[in-house]
Amino acid sequence: MAWGSGNLWVVNTLFSCLCTLHDRYSFVPRWRPPFVSGFLNEDRCHLNGLAMAEGAPRCVTALGESDTPGGWRADKVTGGCIIDVASGATILRGLAMPHSPRLHQGKLLVLESGRGRLLHVDEASGRATELAQLPGYPRGMALLGRYAFIGLSRIRESNTFGGLPISEAGRELLCGLAVVDLNARKLVGLVDFKSAVNEIFDVQILPMRRPLLSGPRPDHDDAADFWLLPDATRIPALT
Repeated sequence: MAWGSGNLWVVNTLFSCLCTLHDRYSFVPRWRPPFVSGFLNEDRCHLNGLAMAEGAPRCVTALGESDTPGGWRADKVTGGCIIDVASGATILRGLAMPHSPRLHQGKLLVLESGRGRLLHVDEASGRATELAQLPGYPRGMALLGRYAFIGLSRIRESNTFGGLPISEAGRELLCGLAVVDLNARKLVGLVDFKSAVNEIFDVQILPMRRPLLSGPRPDHDDAADFWLLPDATRIPALT
């Protein structure tokens, strides 16, 4: 979901469309990819991501250019694409499960989840440049300045995720949060959830409104203590 000018836009995966909400209907269909012939509850292309610009939908990601029920599943390794909403043109094809397109500082960024990487896509040429490899199935991204905060998941062994390049690379996949420096093009931070959580679906940045004071649970982990305090220059003098 994403806020636009006067509307909350929702990616409706089941009906292969973008929609808005209405108090009298389940939803109001507003746009669908040109290769999808109707608003039907058949998950034809697995529309899954939305990038906004100037209060309006700019581009979307889909896992396949299909017009048949669940047709995207037939080519999940190379069938993924990025579509321009205004023109309906496909910007880039050949992706393995793209997710979370974002426009940031004039650049289009997208996660190629099936290969575990963050890409920069040139909208004019359709060329993709790898910015970072990620140690999990990436899905959900928030951006702040030069940093990208990306959700990581362990893959569920099922027909949906089996056979993907990231699952056949022979490396352990983590669940947590990765931080990528976009300027340096490298992973600079990682939070690894060791238990209880296996999947992250989205990431958002929220302003901190009150101070935090925290430490580890000795019965849960053996990590070093961490405490969050104000900068020394902001501590008021004793009077």
